[in-house]
Amino acid sequence: MKDKFYAYICELQDRITGALETEDGKAAFREDLWERPGGGGGRTRVIENGDVFEKGGVNISAVHGTLPESMQKYFGVGPSEFYACGLSLVLHPRSPMVPTVHANWRYFELYGPDGQVADQWFGGGQDLTPYYLFEADASHFHQVCKRACDAHHPDFYARYKEKCDGYFWNHHRGEARGVGGLFFDYLRPEEGRSAADWYAFVTGVGDSFLEAYLPIVKARKALTYGEAERAWQEIRRGRYVEFNLVHDKGTLFGLRTQGRIESILMSLPPVVQWQYDHHPEPGSREAQLVEVLQNPREWVAG
Repeated sequence: MKDKFYAYICELQDRITGALETEDGKAAFREDLWERPGGGGGRTRVIENGDVFEKGGVNISAVHGTLPESMQKYFGVGPSEFYACGLSLVLHPRSPMVPTVHANWRYFELYGPDGQVADQWFGGGQDLTPYYLFEADASHFHQVCKRACDAHHPDFYARYKEKCDGYFWNHHRGEARGVGGLFFDYLRPEEGRSAADWYAFVTGVGDSFLEAYLPIVKARKALTYGEAERAWQEIRRGRYVEFNLVHDKGTLFGLRTQGRIESILMSLPPVVQWQYDHHPEPGSREAQLVEVLQNPREWVAG
């Protein structure tokens, strides 16, 4: 399974980066191949200073070795060997009218003393972080997510949408990072579902990413904006940074397993503001966004 999933994310990385370069029309991805001292490595691809994407990364990694003691405690296991692979992407567009997007799809194995797989699971998801709310965009993104889920189980979308709203929540701010999407983790071969079944589901979600995001980029990238809209984007990017550095489990896992720091922090936007005690003007488009972030909504029926 680990070889099958790694082959999939390699192909998916090629597919996504090719489509994004075409959409940007100016910038190309820079590729770095790297090795992890404890075992494994990855292929980092970063795009910067494009006409559409100010900064973004689409990274794959496959790492293995002895599970650090801090992660042993986290997983509730003793000394263990592990394998983890996945694709993680974050795109920060130049225009504040185009939302930031994040996605990842991953697979994890833990091994017993005999070297056999003792535990295995999939995780991942995709979520949208707008700076200005276009309800049609949020509905489109969620509708694509729902179709990807419905192909495997009628309850999956509602279940993993709720988990996404709960996970990407800045507890110290009392607001969501964005308008959500899907989040799932610890998808194990149990309850009548095999590892192959979960593989089909997770790759189905991965295959839906470009359909979910690119139409939004095409619709919004040419809209006009000024310095005020750009400043708001940078303030909201600060909230994005806060979540990733304070709450995000993937960031913490990468740091605790001696991951490549440049790849781990690739998700951070290039230009950010923190204004003291900033509040948007009541009734403004900025305030409309904050209202939705403080009160997550349903974006599709059913």
